[in-house]
This record gives sequence, C-alpha cells and structure tokens, in this order.
Amino acid sequence: MEKRVALELRGRNPSQVKELNLDNCRSTNIVGLTDEYINLENLSLNNVGLTTLKGFPKLPKLRKLELSDNRISNGLNFLNGCKKLTHLNLSGNKIKDLDTLKPLEDFEHLKNLDLFNNEVTSIDEYRSKVFALHPSLKYLDGFDKQDREAEDSDAEEEDELNGDNESEEDDVEEEEEDDEDVSLSAVYNDNLEEESSASSLYDGSDAEEDDEDVDDEEVENDREGNQNSKVQDGEENADGEPEESTRGKKRKHEDDDEN
Repeated sequence: MEKRVALELRGRNPSQVKELNLDNCRSTNIVGLTDEYINLENLSLNNVGLTTLKGFPKLPKLRKLELSDNRISNGLNFLNGCKKLTHLNLSGNKIKDLDTLKPLEDFEHLKNLDLFNNEVTSIDEYRSKVFALHPSLKYLDGFDKQDREAEDSDAEEEDELNGDNESEEDDVEEEEEDDEDVSLSAVYNDNLEEESSASSLYDGSDAEEDDEDVDDEEVENDREGNQNSKVQDGEENADGEPEESTRGKKRKHEDDDEN
C-alpha cells in the first residue's frame, strides 16, 4: 500500500491531493496514509484485504470513503477523525451486529451507508434499527426509509458541492452589490454637491449682473438729471421767463449803438 500511495501522489504534496484511489493494492492494515492529507475528500480502498482500520489518519475534509470487499469486522471508531463523512461503503465485509455500527453515531453528516453482504443485514428489523441508530442517515444499502432507490451518489455529491459554491458566490455578489450601492451613493452625493456649487455660482453671477445694471441705470439717470438741470438754468431766469444768452445780449447792444 505504501508504494501505491507514493505512486498516486505523482510528485504532489499530500496537502494538494483531493482524491485518492488505492483499490486492489494488497494490505491488511493502513500504511502510507498520514494526517498530511488535510484536503482529501474522496478515498477508495476497495478489495485491499484490510482486516483492521487501526492507524486510519485524521482526514478533516473526507466526504466519501469506499471500503467494500475487505475483511473488516469492527474498529469503526478509528474513523472518528473524519467528521464530515457523508458516504461510507462497507459492503462485502464481516460486520455481524449493530453494536459494531455504534461508533458511526458520531458522524452527524452521514447520509449514505452501504452494508450489503454483511451478516448484520440478516438480523430482525435490520433497516428500521439502523435508521433509528443513525438519524442523519438518508439511504441504507441504496434505499431510503420508504424503500425508494437512492439517487446517483456522484450526482448528489456534486449538487452538495455546487450548493456550497453557490452560497459562497451569493455572499460575494451581496458584498459586490453593497459596494456598488455605496459607490453609486457617493457619486450621487458628489453630483449633488457639484450641482449645488454650480447653482450658487450661477446665482451669484446673476446677482452681480443685476447690481451692475442697477448701477448703470443710476449713473444714466444722474447724467440726465444734470443735463436737464443745466438746460433749465440756461433757459429760464429767476421769474421763470426765458433768459437770453450772453451772445444774444451782445448782439442786441451792438444794434442799438448803430442806430
């Protein structure tokens, strides 16, 4: 098994491996698998010849474990480091009673359990007892509590993963929408401030133009008033009668001398 594990690694770091197939490699116990496989999600150990699960590594992200056609009769407690396990295939092993299955009570996410071709399947009310022992269980030996056949496990697992990804994408979209709302709000406020500033400048300009027009009118009125005043002073005497100009008086005096 150890050589097979090294071969399947293909030069990768164990932490980079998400799926590992060790089917048909011969070993009676776990060898070569370590806690370094922290991101391993799918592990297949079908027809290996395992008689014990002692030494099974802690795999925090393991979801699917295939252990069919081995010689396992007990020791399921050694799987306790795989709390996210959802699919467990133990078909074709040596499990004889329900007590052997009790360690699986700790697997809160276990949905699909296969015990086909184990002696435990022959006990009275086997199915109802196993479902009662594991409340999270949805399918047992390929059928649910109402004896309806299970959906394709790969498709179901893909849906679950897609569901997780969609949740993450929704969170990202919500964050982006919040950021966009903030940005739009900022732009809107900036536009309002610019419009307000422009309006203030425009109003001030009008006010200045109006003041200039008023000043021009006053100057013009003053000019007209002065001109009128001068005309009136030159054309009327103190009695209000027209007064002759100085040039007119001189001309008249010359005429009188000639006469």
